[in-house]
Formats: sequence, structure tokens, C-alpha cells
Amino acid sequence: MKRFNELTFEILEEKDIEILTPIMKRAFDEDTKIHLNELEGGPEGYDNGELLKKFGLHKDSTAYKISLNNEVIGCIILWINNETHQNFLGNIFIDPKVQNKGIGQEIWKFVESQYPDTIIWRTETPGFSTRNHNFYVNKCGFHVVKIENPMNKYDSKYILEKEIRR
Repeated sequence: MKRFNELTFEILEEKDIEILTPIMKRAFDEDTKIHLNELEGGPEGYDNGELLKKFGLHKDSTAYKISLNNEVIGCIILWINNETHQNFLGNIFIDPKVQNKGIGQEIWKFVESQYPDTIIWRTETPGFSTRNHNFYVNKCGFHVVKIENPMNKYDSKYILEKEIRR
């Protein structure tokens, strides 16, 4: 277990999937409501634990269950390459009830503090999710390097990078 300011980070375990799945569903559904005006939606397996099992428990990923004041609020899944130091943020989500309070930025500060040898961070996010674009670009320092399928609101994707300068 690691503490960072008011947050607690624990390595994701299989037993955590049950508590995190409804949080992931709420987070993705909230984004879908805001940006697509649809009641629910997310990547395959976001609503039944399969996505978390597939990627969060993958042998090559590093995933953390995140808590605030002893309450589980979200998760982050990272792919760390200790040879190239080019790492990938696979997924981050927090419960909508604690969003827009700077917690996402604190989570990202924790990540950067844990992997100081990183040369570049990469991630991707749906094209429709302007809230995510704002978070990654304006709050975390990423920049957009490519937009895939820009004319398709369901399949467009922003590819982002953050180069770490020393």
C-alpha cells in the first residue's frame, strides 16, 4: 500500500474487481451521458468486470485500486516498460461523485512520482470525450499526436503523449 496526500494506492487484486466494476460502469456511463447523450456505454467488458480482469490483472500491467478516506473511488492501469522507459496509461477512472475535485491530477502526480525514469508516457481516449482531452492536455501535460477516425463519433480516438524533460 502506498499513500500520496489523501489517496491510498493498492495493487489491484482479483477480489477488488467486484467493488471496482460498478464504479467503472458509473464513470464510463457518466462520460457517455455527457458527450453522447446516451444512458450508458463504454468499451467491451466495462460493465461486467471483464475489462478489469483482462487488463488490470494482466501479468504485464501494473494496476492500482485507489481509495480516498478509506473508500474505494477508482483504479488506474499502467503498462511499464523498464527497458525503454516508454510507458502507457491504459485506463484511469474515478467515481463520478468525486470527479472535478482535482483527484485525477493527484493520481497522475502519484504515477509520475512512482516512475521517475519514464521518458515518454502514451495514452489514448475516445474522440468524443472532450472532458478527457481537457484532463490529459491541460491538467497532465499530454499533447495530441494523432486523431484516428475523426469523423466517426463512436470510433474516433485521440492518441496522446507526454515527453518527460529532465
